[in-house]
Amino acid sequence: MGSLNYNHLRYFWAVAQDGNLTRTAARLNVSQSALSVQIGKLEDRLGHALFERRGRQLHLTEAGKIALDHAEAIFATGEELLDTLRETGKSRLAVRIGALATLSRNFQISFLRPLLARSDVEIVLRSGSPLDLLAGLQSLKLDVVLTNQPPASDALTPFIVHKLSEQPISLIGSPSLLGGEHSVGTLLATHPIILPTRGNSIRSDCDALAARLGIRLQIAAEVDDIAMMRLLVREGFALTALPPIAVRDELAAGLLVEAASLPGMADSFFAVTIGRRFPNPIVQVLLEGAGRMSPAAS
Repeated sequence: MGSLNYNHLRYFWAVAQDGNLTRTAARLNVSQSALSVQIGKLEDRLGHALFERRGRQLHLTEAGKIALDHAEAIFATGEELLDTLRETGKSRLAVRIGALATLSRNFQISFLRPLLARSDVEIVLRSGSPLDLLAGLQSLKLDVVLTNQPPASDALTPFIVHKLSEQPISLIGSPSLLGGEHSVGTLLATHPIILPTRGNSIRSDCDALAARLGIRLQIAAEVDDIAMMRLLVREGFALTALPPIAVRDELAAGLLVEAASLPGMADSFFAVTIGRRFPNPIVQVLLEGAGRMSPAAS
C-alpha cells in the first residue's frame, strides 16, 4: 500500500477552510481543475468522498471531518517541529501567552512575575476571545492560555487545564457611597450595581443570589471588561462584584473599600495547555511559580 501524499492533504485542508474551490484556487494561485484533481486523488487514496456540494459551497462528509481532524494534527505537529528547531542554539527563549481579554491584569502580572527579571526570556502576550485563544493553542501559535473559563476537553481537543487560583468575590464600592456596615441583602437592595455581561460566572452567581434573597438588582451598567469595571466603580455611583485582586491597588490606596464578601461566590483562574511532543520549558517555570503564589498575590 502506497504512502499518503501530503501535498494532496495540504490542498484538501485548504479547501476545507474555505469551503469553496474557486476561492481556494485563487488563494493558492493554482487552477480550479488542478485543485479538483488533487482532491480527487486523495479521495481515491482514502477510498471515501471528502466533500459534498450544496449549491456553490463544499461541505465535509463524515469521512472529510475525520480527515480534517487528522490533517490539522499533522500540520500542527509540523509547525511545532519548525518552531522548536528554530529555537535551537538561540540565547533567548520565547514564550507565547494568550490571556482572555477580560481577565484581571493583576492576576496576569502575578503569573508572569517569575519571568520579568529574566534577560534570557522573551514574553509574547496576546489577548483575545476564548475561541481565538484556544484555536491559537491548538495551532501551536500559543504555548499557554490564561482564562477564568476552563474549556471542555475531549479526544480531539486534549486541553490540559491547570487550576491556579480561586478568589472570593466581594461587593466593592467607594468610601463615599458606603456608610456603616450592612448585610449583603441590604447592600444589594439599596445600591445600584455594575456587573459583567450575561454568560460570565460572576453575573450568573449574582443573579442567583439576588433570586434567593428575593431582591431585584438595580443594574447600573453591564460591562465585559474588568478594567472598565474598575474605572466605573471608582466614580462612586454604584457598587460592583469583583475578586478583590482586580482592584488591589485601589483598595490599598483607600479609593475603594470591600463592603462585604458574597457567600459561596468565587472566581477561578486557569492556565490551559495542550499535549505537545516538544513542550516549551518556560511554561513549566510559570506553572511552578503559579503553584507558589499566595491567595493575596495571585
